[in-house]
Amino acid sequence: MSGPENTGKPRTLEGSGASAGESSGVPAGGSGELPGLDLGRFRAYLDEQRPGLRAGELTAELIAGGRSNLTYSVSDGVHDWVLRRPPLGHVLATAHDMGREYRVITALRDTAVPVPTTVLLCADPEVLGAPFYLMDRTPGQVLRTRSDAAWLRPEQARALSLELVEVLADLHAVAPESVGLADFGRPDGFLTRQVNRWKKQLDASRSRELAGIDDLHAQLGARIPESGAPAILHGDYRLGNVLVGADPLGITGVLDWEMSTLGDPLTDLGLLVVYNHDLGAAGEEISGSNSVPGLAGTDELIAHYAQHGGRDVGRLNWYVALSFFKLAVIVEGIHFRFVAGKTVGAGFDKIGKLTPLLVSSGLNALAEES
Repeated sequence: MSGPENTGKPRTLEGSGASAGESSGVPAGGSGELPGLDLGRFRAYLDEQRPGLRAGELTAELIAGGRSNLTYSVSDGVHDWVLRRPPLGHVLATAHDMGREYRVITALRDTAVPVPTTVLLCADPEVLGAPFYLMDRTPGQVLRTRSDAAWLRPEQARALSLELVEVLADLHAVAPESVGLADFGRPDGFLTRQVNRWKKQLDASRSRELAGIDDLHAQLGARIPESGAPAILHGDYRLGNVLVGADPLGITGVLDWEMSTLGDPLTDLGLLVVYNHDLGAAGEEISGSNSVPGLAGTDELIAHYAQHGGRDVGRLNWYVALSFFKLAVIVEGIHFRFVAGKTVGAGFDKIGKLTPLLVSSGLNALAEES
């Protein structure tokens, strides 16, 4: 089964990400009154597919929900699981492919990449109204904001950021064919398609003149690097998409695989560098926990990745510029919806100020490569 490249937006700016360890939200008991999760129907399916697994009555709680995938904590009093399904309402199957997420997490189970243990996949939308999958709950906390990570001492933050890079290098070291993922994407021409697809996204959400954005796209297209060996990509790799254990300190699980594919691994590293970039107050929506005091600096992160993974990072600035371009397009899409009156909530009136900053940062990255 081969799937398309997922070129949708990271959930840094809108919606909610998934977590396999944190918990907050709306609880539900055996009656099954929880949006998107009918416990009665789920219990019947679980008992049919995995007889004897359930030890008691099920309870559930919504962990994260919104425009991204819905995530629930489910327990039978003995086992603790996490259930993932697409958001309610009509969604694009390619943007919320449960089978794709389940496949990559399952494939990585016996590698050096820490992932939750998968339990079952249901492709039948009749059970809960959409496909879903179940995985064991993994200990740890998701650090999405600076306040989430306030307990980290500076030396802990540095150690954690270096481990984050090591896990990324470990992921990129996994040969796709060795874990049954040889057909998980189309690595040939990957970078060219990325540049072209994000330009199409930009053209679909233009509402004003943006100095330099077309120049940034043109330079990216004219200077596309030659990719090395393809790798399994996470697609939105950052501190806010992993579980962190406190004692001992370390990464216990990598989450949110909905953008995973096969392609050039330096796109993952380039995006991580962008998240590590100081965008000032205007970039708070992007920075999140990536701005925690004590995190390793960009040069140290890049050098650590190169040392741990053995890949050539000589042209990384191009990949950083591509990531700035992507985020600029994402932000401009949000601004476009705000101008059209199609956003709900506060703060959208300020998001458009971030686009020029992202564009100039992308151009600066390319200038440093020259």
